Parts: sequence; structure tokens; C-alpha cells
Amino acid sequence: MLNELEKLAAFIGNTPLIELKNNDANLFAKLEYNNFTGSSKDRASFSIIYNGIRDGKINEDTTIIASSSGNLAISVASICKRLKLKFIPVIDPNINSAYETLLNLISYEVVKVTERDYTGGYLLTRIETVDRLQAETPNSFIADQYGDPNNYKGYAGLGEEILSSFKDLDYIFTAVSSSGAITGISSYIKQRRPEIKIIGVDVEGSVIFNAKPVKRYISGIGASRIPPIIENAIIDDVVIVSQLDIIRGCFELLNEQAIFAGASSGAVYLAAKNHAKANTVKATSLMIFPDKGHTYLDTIYNKEWGAELAVKLKETELV
Repeated sequence: MLNELEKLAAFIGNTPLIELKNNDANLFAKLEYNNFTGSSKDRASFSIIYNGIRDGKINEDTTIIASSSGNLAISVASICKRLKLKFIPVIDPNINSAYETLLNLISYEVVKVTERDYTGGYLLTRIETVDRLQAETPNSFIADQYGDPNNYKGYAGLGEEILSSFKDLDYIFTAVSSSGAITGISSYIKQRRPEIKIIGVDVEGSVIFNAKPVKRYISGIGASRIPPIIENAIIDDVVIVSQLDIIRGCFELLNEQAIFAGASSGAVYLAAKNHAKANTVKATSLMIFPDKGHTYLDTIYNKEWGAELAVKLKETELV
């Protein structure tokens, strides 16, 4: 299986780097949606599955289980399909319809939770379901993006790509969710170029940086619990954006740079732009854009959905 998996390595990493138009800073974006299945999560899933096989935890009869309503599920499902492994993603109602349809096409089974946890999200319910499924399923392996160190170790290549591309770099902006990307990038970069500042971008209502939990409606950024692997991250500063600001950031990214990207990219773009405006020195900043925007056409890029979200959030404020 490792030989078959290694054939995919050429299609993961070495993603394009593009300079963006901005008067306040030298802004660059790493277009991670050019990976094999269309997101940066290919780095994590490849690393988790590869090391699981190498360490003898995964064989030809193993069932892979993972909690994800987004890119990791698609990535793991695609790799498992290639390796002829059974895969069960545990998803929730925040998943977009295109991803759910695709997962049903390429997965062994799809389990969808509908009960929110005490934080108002679904993550904890998904994780409980994954643990139950593992206990019930002989020879099963959890592709754990929250706790498996092979998640963030899979981003060492991205760190190397960044350093080889820049002689001078001041800031790296990356969104947080399972926190594999920011942990892997920061741990690699800081060992070699400690002067580069790592800026985490999170959404209001996420608890990753010990904020109060609030019901969230946008997938791909934030979490209902602190991912264990983030304790290995070295983060210099954090920017918290609202859910409505994420929508604004996505539209600004599309209209100003002609880049059609997902929620976390919009959040990162807005955070980097605001930071550049507030900075008196013209710095060089890199943004990590994890995925494309097509899976958000029914949500973030749907103006009616955005208007309904604004009403929901206003009602929440009044309670």
C-alpha cells in the first residue's frame, strides 16, 4: 500500500505562490487548493495514512474513520478509495451539499450527526460518534486530525516551500480549525527563522483561543474544543473575525484579486489587509489559502444565505 500511496506524493505540495495587489504591504498567497483533492488537508491526510500504514496500524482490511465535514473527509476518502480501504466519515449539517454528495459516492459509509453539543456546535458530537464507531468496528483506525501529531508533521513540506520562496518574510497568516497547518508551519518555521511572526486567524464563537463558545454556521474555520496538537504551535498573535466579516473577506478577495476561495481564505485575507493598514512599515506577509470557494456557493457566496445569517446572529445578540 505504501508504494501505491507514494505515487500520490508528486501531486501534493509545491503549490503556487502568487503576489497580490495591495498598497499597504507586500502580500503573497500560497494557493493550497492546487493539491491533489483541492485543499491543504491533503498534506495532513497523506501523512496520517502513510504513517498509520508504516507503523502497522493500517492494513488492507482496516476501516478508516474520521470526524470531518469538509476537506479532510474528502482527502481521506480519496486516498482510501485509491488504496481500496473502507472509509467512514462522520459529518454534520454544516457540510455543503456537494461534499456530502461526493462523500456518499466514494466512502464505504457516511454517518451524519444532527445533535449539537453543549457549545452549540457539532464537533464534540462527531468525536463521540467516531469513538463509538471505532469501539464497534474491528480493525479500525481513526484518522484523527485533532490529536495525531502526523497531522501537523505533514505540513513540514509547506514550511520548507515557504522558506525556499522568501529571502525576507515578516508575517504568515493562517486560519485555525484542527490546527494542523498552523502547528506544522510554525514549528518548522520558528526553528529556522524565528523572526518570522505567525498570526493565527480564528472566528468568533470558536474556543481554540479560550473564547466563549457561540453557535457557528460557517464550516472550515474554528472549533468547539481546543485541538490537542495546537500545544505544539508557536503563535505570535491571534486575529478573531466575525462570521459576517468572513463573508466580506471572501467577496473582497474575489473582487479585488480574482481569487475564488473558501471561508478560511476570506478570513485570512481580511485579517492580513487590516493588519497591513494598521502597520506603519510596509511588511511582507504570506497568507495560506487552503481551499477553493465552489463548496461555499450555497452559503458564503449566496447573498440570501448571508442575509439570513445576519438576522440569526442579530437575534442571538438580543437574547
